[in-house]
Amino acid sequence: MSIILMPNLSTSRFALTGFPGLEVYYIVFAIPFSAIYAMVFLRNCMILHVIRTEPSLHQPMFYFLAMLALTDLCMGLSTVHTVLGILWGFVQDINLDACIAQAYFIHGLSFMESSVLLAMSFDRYIAICNPLRYSSILTNAKIVKIGVAIICRSSMLIPPVIIRLKFLNYCRPHFLSHSFCLHQDLIRMACGDIRFNSIYGLALVISNLLLDSVLIIMSYIMILHTVLAIASKEERMKSLQTCVSHISAVLVFYIPIIGLTMVHRFGKHLSPLVQVLMGNIYILFPPLIYSIKTQQI
Repeated sequence: MSIILMPNLSTSRFALTGFPGLEVYYIVFAIPFSAIYAMVFLRNCMILHVIRTEPSLHQPMFYFLAMLALTDLCMGLSTVHTVLGILWGFVQDINLDACIAQAYFIHGLSFMESSVLLAMSFDRYIAICNPLRYSSILTNAKIVKIGVAIICRSSMLIPPVIIRLKFLNYCRPHFLSHSFCLHQDLIRMACGDIRFNSIYGLALVISNLLLDSVLIIMSYIMILHTVLAIASKEERMKSLQTCVSHISAVLVFYIPIIGLTMVHRFGKHLSPLVQVLMGNIYILFPPLIYSIKTQQI
């Protein structure tokens, strides 16, 4: 694969990485990956359609599930053209503007998914710890405000660090670590001053992903404390079962994204194939979990 190095930033192109060392098997991988993307797309469309058309699902928990499905649907659409393009042999590289746009959507949607999972943990906390006030606390108006806050938080904090990518000088080999563009990949190839991107990017991760995960853990500690105080064993099990789907979604979202971050920062000695696999798990697997575990859907 050729790597195109151009002095003009507007025409810079970056080589995308498929599965290093397994290029001869791309057609074999293309079929299951296409099936997974189709499954993610159809499943999320089904969730959105069922929640919209079934009156019994017009509840806060399912409104948040619809937000999660919409986020996952957009995540798949933002990466499908490069991931499947490489496997089917249609795409080998990507220009700077398209790469920056894709990085914006991937990181923005990741923060949005984290925010939705936090909102869902708040929903479960109210439902179990304060059930008598559940309907008065989580009204439709409150749900709309939470949705707007999630969108603003996820979309308005990222542009400063993403826009700056346009003005960096990329003098190192233009080889991305994945089949899609990430902020950490682009600044790794930059030769100019990247302190703003590094510091601001770290602040975003701490104020979004890390803070959300801590708040989710705190909410479940309080939920567990409330559940253990319930005298009936059947009631305890019933209360915990309502949280299983959300806990599964949280684990499947945070474990790959934390693992991918660790691999980028500390796993430089690992095979490039490990980074590629972690990246695809992080993109593709979270959308499949919650709907499988949600009995009403």
